[in-house]
Amino acid sequence: MAGTGSGPLHGVRVVELAGIGPGPFAAMLLADLGADVVRVDRPGGAGLGIDPAYDLTNRNKRSVIVDLKAADGPARVLDLVERAHVLIEGYRPQVAERLGVGPDACLARNPQLVYGRMTGWGQEGPLAQRAGHDIAYIALTGTLGMIGAAGEPPTVPANLVGDYAGGSLYLVVGVLAALQHARAEGGTGQVVDAAIVDGAAHLATMIHGMLAAGGWQDRRGVNLLDGGCPFYGTYETSDGGYMAVGALEPQFYDRFTALLGLDDAEAGARADMARWGELRDRIAARFRARTRDEWTAVFEGSDACVAPVLSLREAPAHPHLAARSTYVTHGGLTQPAPAPRFSATPGAVHSPPALPGADTAEVARDWDVPSIEKAARRRQS
Repeated sequence: MAGTGSGPLHGVRVVELAGIGPGPFAAMLLADLGADVVRVDRPGGAGLGIDPAYDLTNRNKRSVIVDLKAADGPARVLDLVERAHVLIEGYRPQVAERLGVGPDACLARNPQLVYGRMTGWGQEGPLAQRAGHDIAYIALTGTLGMIGAAGEPPTVPANLVGDYAGGSLYLVVGVLAALQHARAEGGTGQVVDAAIVDGAAHLATMIHGMLAAGGWQDRRGVNLLDGGCPFYGTYETSDGGYMAVGALEPQFYDRFTALLGLDDAEAGARADMARWGELRDRIAARFRARTRDEWTAVFEGSDACVAPVLSLREAPAHPHLAARSTYVTHGGLTQPAPAPRFSATPGAVHSPPALPGADTAEVARDWDVPSIEKAARRRQS
């Protein structure tokens, strides 16, 4: 049964109104940490086209099906809200209100509720009602524009920087902070407006400071941390693999160049930015002389700050990640383990992805919401 983990959020009840992208991932994070997350799926599914049995963002959750467009749909959700601590939704602004499950309705039913809203553009502003995806949100904030090689199009970082870093993680931080406030003496519930544009902009705070100080140029591929620096980037090996180099500090750089086989004159180009192109060519030539595995062996155990670039399928077998159980296998699916780790209340993967509606009777019993099961029976009859 989901919701019975020993994580630090054990006992916290979360209602997730089904959606796609950052909302489900945020709810998964809470479930990984022990919260009892009930996902309210819509009839017919979310429309993602992925087999629900493989949607790992729905692990450690339970699912009920509620048709919010049915006459009694909103009332069923409010029955759950009355017994919850947190609600998460990812609709466009005002959609939840039109469906009858907006903040006013939910907080009227449960004044201590933390109502988490996940959007790309935010609840207000000129673009609030516009459709969008991760790539557009990070484009507008300048985040996308600083990723990639000089003179080439920006590199798309999957949907990790926007949806999950700028979206899910900020929603979870906001929800947990609001939950702390709600539980404090005199505290109340409130609405958390988590917008990907806000989070993605916030992630670049350090870069903005460097820009203001003149330590960062407002163009990609020419800076210390964006691949412009020859000792902070990736290099191809003789077998088509890649090695990642992050030898920024002098002591790490000295170890890196020694193991790579650069002489003092070649390594000295570090101090002269005008020679960085020359240094990059020399480093690239060295790496092309051996395979990725050969270079991995050369740098193994050193403080040169060099690592092989592994694929998604290779990563779980790396000795360090295997020793830490960074990846786990549950129900035949290899997947990242819950993070971060807790010494007294560890999280765990304890149930597979929730299948839509599969847990209705269980949730109705555990949350004492018989109306959920009755509504399901009416749909089936």
